[in-house]
Amino acid sequence: MTVDREQVLRSAAALLSRRATATMDEVARAAGIGRATLHRHFAGRDALVRALEALGIQEFEGAIEAARLDDGTAEEALRRLVAGVEPVAGLLAFLVTENQLFEGDTVNEGWARLDARVAALFRRGQEQGEFRIDLSPAWLTEAFYGLIGTCAWAVQDGRVAAKDFQYMIAELLLGGARRSVER
Repeated sequence: MTVDREQVLRSAAALLSRRATATMDEVARAAGIGRATLHRHFAGRDALVRALEALGIQEFEGAIEAARLDDGTAEEALRRLVAGVEPVAGLLAFLVTENQLFEGDTVNEGWARLDARVAALFRRGQEQGEFRIDLSPAWLTEAFYGLIGTCAWAVQDGRVAAKDFQYMIAELLLGGARRSVER
């Protein structure tokens, strides 16, 4: 039987997004394979998490491309980005809690590339007078990630309706980021 590595990763992502402490046995069961098969593809949890990191970066890059961050106003682009990230929000929320991904000399350069693209969107909004200039693009980027993760967890826990994901994130973030008209 041939095992589809991407399907195993997606099953692992779905499980770990809901239960970050799931064991490798539970991941194998969720993927419909045996533990030995899982270990042939991923030597251990660290290898699995690194593979999920690569998938998360790939998915987030795809959402950024689809959002066309340079088209229209910065606010419109941000709303498109929130919509594009929604399908992978749970995976991203899981990944940002995996400290091993962000410690030491082995941090994946993909994170810096993604940060730069999101920060550039906020900088553009500032330069065009849409967003406040007293909040740095780096801080607005971190706030964006925090809201994505928090909302993903709230939806998974049933505390927030999934249909409200995009609205709640965009409105809270933009409510704080928008430049107010001075009178």
